[in-house]
Amino acid sequence: MDPYLYQYAIGGIVFFVGLLYAWRQGYLGVSGSGLRNLLMCLGGLAFFMILQGYMQYGPMATAKAGVYKGRTSPPLGHWLTYLVMVAYFVIILIIGTFFGRGQKSTKDFFFGGQRFSWWLIGFSLVATTIGSYSFVKYSKVAYKYGLASSQTYLNDWFWLPLVLFGWLPILYFSKITSIPEYFERRFNPFARKVVTYLLLLYLVGYVGVNLFTMGKALNILIGWPVFWSAVVVASISAVYVTLGGQTSVIMTDLFQGVMLLACGLAIVYLGAEYLGGFQSLWEHMPRSHRMAFANFNKDPSYHSVGIFWQDAMANSAMFYFLNQGILMRFMAARSLNAGRKSFIAVLLILMPVAAVVVASGGWVAKALVHAGYLPPDLNASQAFFVASRFLSNPLVFGLIMAALTAALMSTVDTLITAIAAIVVNDIYKPSHPDASEEKLLGVARFSSISITLIGVACVPIFMKFDSVYSAHGAFTAAITPPLVVALLLGVFWRRYTTAAAISTMLGGMFFVMLSIVFPSIITPFAHGVPMIKTNGSWLEGARQYKFMRAFFGLGVSFTIGILVTYMTQARPLDTIRGLVWGTIPDAIVYYKGSKGGESESDWSDTQVQELSEDNVDPKTGFGSLTLSRSLANSLGAEVGDLVYVSDARWWLGGLRSGHGLVTEINEEETTTVSVGPSLYEALKVNKDKPARFRLKKMYGTEA
Repeated sequence: MDPYLYQYAIGGIVFFVGLLYAWRQGYLGVSGSGLRNLLMCLGGLAFFMILQGYMQYGPMATAKAGVYKGRTSPPLGHWLTYLVMVAYFVIILIIGTFFGRGQKSTKDFFFGGQRFSWWLIGFSLVATTIGSYSFVKYSKVAYKYGLASSQTYLNDWFWLPLVLFGWLPILYFSKITSIPEYFERRFNPFARKVVTYLLLLYLVGYVGVNLFTMGKALNILIGWPVFWSAVVVASISAVYVTLGGQTSVIMTDLFQGVMLLACGLAIVYLGAEYLGGFQSLWEHMPRSHRMAFANFNKDPSYHSVGIFWQDAMANSAMFYFLNQGILMRFMAARSLNAGRKSFIAVLLILMPVAAVVVASGGWVAKALVHAGYLPPDLNASQAFFVASRFLSNPLVFGLIMAALTAALMSTVDTLITAIAAIVVNDIYKPSHPDASEEKLLGVARFSSISITLIGVACVPIFMKFDSVYSAHGAFTAAITPPLVVALLLGVFWRRYTTAAAISTMLGGMFFVMLSIVFPSIITPFAHGVPMIKTNGSWLEGARQYKFMRAFFGLGVSFTIGILVTYMTQARPLDTIRGLVWGTIPDAIVYYKGSKGGESESDWSDTQVQELSEDNVDPKTGFGSLTLSRSLANSLGAEVGDLVYVSDARWWLGGLRSGHGLVTEINEEETTTVSVGPSLYEALKVNKDKPARFRLKKMYGTEA
């Protein structure tokens, strides 16, 4: 079967189901903003279809292969390399601790006060998606299979309508602090407990794997012991996360995201320069390595049908619907509109660039082998290291190592904050409902340190396994499909019942784990992918159908969910309003305390004054503010409306900003807003040299 047609046929179904939901909720149409949204969705899909179609079928010239004559790589251990790495560590610590000051609540610690601009969220998200294992893993795949390695990064677009117009509004307006909390509000407390411990296992495992792979990479490249390498980078991450929470994570990940993109692209540039230009680099990759998709089902170690089901369906859905760390990043956006913009920017621009970045070592190494500069028997797992060493001087190699370290820390810091959020909101807080914000903040910081120590403690355990990736991949495959199905059905099927959700998660996980012991039960789902030879032990079943297990898990979980739903009683719609599709207006009421829409007013310039007290609204958690009559008229604002106030300098990304509810409109003709002490402090108003501020009305009632 043609892998290109298969992906766009199945993925297209998911995409157009999302369009249908969006259309029925009024987000899509044939005029105005509805037409704009429709063209954006279809245009994005068309971009990837054309790009991958050309890669798969387009005519391409191939350069003549060279003969390897033996060459040596530059020596390692140069003092300049170490100097660059140490300087990088210092910079990260300074950024993280500087921007993380002033955390006074768990909302600040976990969500950064919900104040950041879309571009800052987008760049930091890219840094989070690229783990320390990404360079090694995808360079290996890129060396063996070429551009097919980009399939993982170019197939998220199928989920865009469901995320953009279904899940994000519910997530943002319902003020979900954690994924388990959503399951309790949508289903019941027991469902919350199930999801809590499944997600903790999933996330803690990823912390350990990232620390292990980083230690292993540093051991290979510069000879540091695996364990102590992991300790160093874990300690640095723990310091700024513990002090600054989400704000520190976002600001350090912004810097690290730029580092990752720059250094990954630098490898491509250096390879092209060495080979005589980008066209020469392109033509020295065999034509089979310039195809968008690998074989459909022939190679059990890497095949396009398995990558589609594991990455495009299961993992992408897990990433954008259930990954606590990623969703906390969207929740930190200053508005729903900013969250949507960051999501589009990630999918359409930054993820394709990330695909180049993580695979650059493999592509360049393959071209160098084809041109005769590297040995033809090069070990694929060493492609990234060998290409980096071959092309780099000590300074550049130090930057590449800094980028690899950035990949680790930008993933681990997100995981640490995500796990801490679950510990605080889903384990500690339910049993201590009267705990003060100061106490909760202390628990969050203690959790961050504890999680880091647990991750470090996992490193020696992972060091005993021959294939950590296979073992961890098999474990996550048992968790991901059941959780994905339970959430998707919970959000987009109102009839879906509590009993069905619990059965989906527990039953789905049971059958996936059973498939590890008896892998032959996956055969009917395997699309003809052959089984591999193993040593016969029961754990070796994890290596069988390691990609197609995702399809099996999705199919079994979906079947359980459907059957149990029709055998049990659904909750009344009034009890789940604001938590399921079609009830977003109810979520807006929950968010701001009054009816509204998703619109935002234009910006208005303002001067800021300080009120004597905050007067926080107990239902919404927003502080009060007072507008002058002139300013209220320019915004079209009334008492009870939500207003966003920000420093006018866009490049601050929302660092000096915050929200407040209008509690009074005075009759002054000035353009002045008076805010409570907390917001006044967040704005960092300098009375001696006042900065320009601006504000807009958020989520007013639409005409």
